[in-house]
Order: sequence, then C-alpha cells, then structure tokens
Amino acid sequence: MSSTPITRFLTGITTTGTPHLGNYVGAIRPAVQSSLRADVKSYYFLADYHSLIKCDDPARIQRSTLEIAATWLAAGLDPERVTFYRQSDIPEIPELTWLLTCVTGKGLLNRAHAYKASVDKNLEAGQEPDDGVTAGLFMYPVLMAADILMFKAQKVPVGRDQIQHIEMARDMASSFNHLYGKDLLVLPEAQVDEQVALLPGLDGRKMSKSYDNTIPLFVPQAEMKKRILSIVTDSRAPGEPKDTEGSALFQIYQAFATPEETASFARAFAEGIAWGEAKQQLFERIDREIAPMRARYAELMANPAEVERILLAGAEKARAEAAPYTRELRAAVGLRSLAGSEHQTSAAGTGSSSGEATASATAKPPVFKQYREKDGRFYFKMTAANGELLLQSKGYDNPRDAAAAIAALKAQGPAALDAMRPQLEDHPSSMLDAIRNALDVLLTLQE
Repeated sequence: MSSTPITRFLTGITTTGTPHLGNYVGAIRPAVQSSLRADVKSYYFLADYHSLIKCDDPARIQRSTLEIAATWLAAGLDPERVTFYRQSDIPEIPELTWLLTCVTGKGLLNRAHAYKASVDKNLEAGQEPDDGVTAGLFMYPVLMAADILMFKAQKVPVGRDQIQHIEMARDMASSFNHLYGKDLLVLPEAQVDEQVALLPGLDGRKMSKSYDNTIPLFVPQAEMKKRILSIVTDSRAPGEPKDTEGSALFQIYQAFATPEETASFARAFAEGIAWGEAKQQLFERIDREIAPMRARYAELMANPAEVERILLAGAEKARAEAAPYTRELRAAVGLRSLAGSEHQTSAAGTGSSSGEATASATAKPPVFKQYREKDGRFYFKMTAANGELLLQSKGYDNPRDAAAAIAALKAQGPAALDAMRPQLEDHPSSMLDAIRNALDVLLTLQE
C-alpha cells in the first residue's frame, strides 16, 4: 500500500495584539483542528519580525509574543505533533529574504496592497507619496514569502485580503527558480476556507483591534460576560420576533454552537427572546468552550520560562530543516565553499585535480551522536568530519531504537536509508547525496 501523501501547511500570526474571539474562530481553532489530520504537516510561527513594521513598543511585542504562544498552546496545539516556532529564532529566514530581494522587481512590490494604501493615504492628505513609509513596510511581502518558502509550504490558509501575498510569493519563487535553473523553491497555494466564520464585533462591524470592538479570548469570566452584554442590538422588546439576519449576537453564537443549538437559538429569536436572555445564553455557550482553555492559558502566562522552552525546542526542530535547505540555496546562487568547488583551479605544481581535492576532503568517516531531548525522546545526528550536519533523526521512544538505526547506517551504509524514508523527507536532494557519500566513505574505511 502507498502511504498517504503529506501536504505542508503554514500559518503565522503577528505579535502585536492580544488574541480575541475573532482570531480564535477565524484562525486558531481551524488551524489546531487541521494539525490533527494524518495527511498534514503543520508549521505555526509567531511573526515577531513582522511586528516591528507596525509596532515600536518592545514591551508590547514581548508581551504579545507570550500571549499568542500561550493562546495557541492552550487552544490545543501540540508542539510534538507540529513545528511551532518564533520567527526571529530562525536566522535562515532573513537570509532567504535577502536572496529573494535580489530577484524581486521593485514594480512587484509597488503593487502590494499595504504599500499602495499608505501611498494613497498620503496623496489624499497632500503629502509626499512615501511620507512615513519605511523600507520594512515596503519589503513586507518579501519577508512573508521567505516565511512560506523556507519550509516548502504547499498550502497557506489566508483570508481573501491576503491572497495577493501568496501570489507574490509564487512570483518570487518562480523568478528564483528560473534564474538558477532548478525547482529549488516550492510554489505555494493560498487556501481560502469560505466556511470559516468571520465574527462581528461589539458594534456589528468586523471584530478588529483597530475598531476597538473586540472580545479578548481569555479575559476573566466576569469581564467576558460584561463585554457580551454590551453587544449592540436593536430596540425590539421581549416578545417581539427578532431577526437573525444581520444580528452580531446571533452570528457569534452560531460560530460556537452545534447546528442543533443554532436552530434552537433561531427559534428563540422568532419567538421573541429578550435581548438580555439571548446574551446570557451566548455567554454560557462561549464560556463552555473557552473556560478549560482559560485555565491552561493562565498556567502558561504564569510560567513564561515553559513557553520559552517550547519555542526554543520548536526552533531547533525548524532549523534542522532550514539549515541544510539554506545551504542548498546558497550553493545554487554561488555562495559556495572555495575548497570544494568543482571549478577550483589546481594548486600550482601539485598536478592535483579538483575532484581529487574533494575526495581528499571527504575521505573521513561521518560522526554519530546520540542524545536525549527535553521532550523525553531520543535522537541522533550524523555530521561530516568538518562538523557539518548531514542527518538529523526524528525522535525515538527509547534509546535502543536510536542506537539500532545508527548501527544499521554503520553496517549497511546507503542501503540502510531505504528503511529511513520518514527521517529523510525534509532533506534536499543535494544533502541526500552528501549523506550517501559519507556512508560510502564509512564502509570503505571499514573494509
């Protein structure tokens, strides 16, 4: 039987605000549910580099990073099942940003919605077009493209207003691939889920921090009830039928309720339920789902060191993919080691070829290191003689399995790789060649 194809999904959230019910219903809850699927490999990150574009308050960014990380974890995101990391912990992302910058036309960036909106606002005010526009705002789409392309994301869940960013990432990836003659970068696709609810806020407009109409996700129970009681309704008295169409109160209830509960609530509207009673039912329905998460959120907020540990572990997992992939991209654009270059000129008077020099440099056995991580699982690494990471294993439940995998590689060489396909799915083809060459050297030296 063939294994189920795996699709890579990537989601990021900017660390400038406090998550509210709209964020939860529109992004966090569906993303956590998606991460549980067997056919999905998920990447979730805190976009703290992006936050610098719109926020110059360091304390706010740090606080928001903690709040958002704690929110994802409290909502059920399993860091063992997904790759959950902080953007600024992955130095390969800004490096890829620069590589993409060098193949991206300014004209493409001129068409970005956020930049055009700033220019239009300035022109309407009679100011210079670029007044107050930072290079960060202008380059925002390139950083977003690097976020996506670094982890070979195939699907990126977005709202319709974000589709342009995915299209721009595809344009940049295509330019890079065309210029360097390989399909090095995976072209992502936007995934717009029309079924995901867009919650109205307290005033009926879209729930948004910019409108100051949000219901924070994990405020204390009494504060949440107070916010819900302030939702704007019409003047219809108890006993008068009420419309569900256009009702912010009804739409929020529907986003949390089952179809049966929603139908019952709609009947209550038709029968003239009092607004106070309708708001009480809404509060009780939301609190039933949020209360268990609120307790976990409070624990995490009180223990930021635990959140930091989880993020650093996620960064290590992410960099195990990003570092070798970046080396492949660097080599593609010509940022290569001179010692191992196939175009290297022979040293004067030695008569040695570059092929012989490469063979000499690689004719040393790889080094294996087995270790245990904080998650309680056992891992191993295979590095080249010069310390370069070649193979990073997945986690094993006990040390014997990790040791057995190392023993198989040492005894069988490249033949053992067939049994390790899941371990190698994130390694680029050039890295697989390096692994095989290193194992060949090991076998040769053992003969």
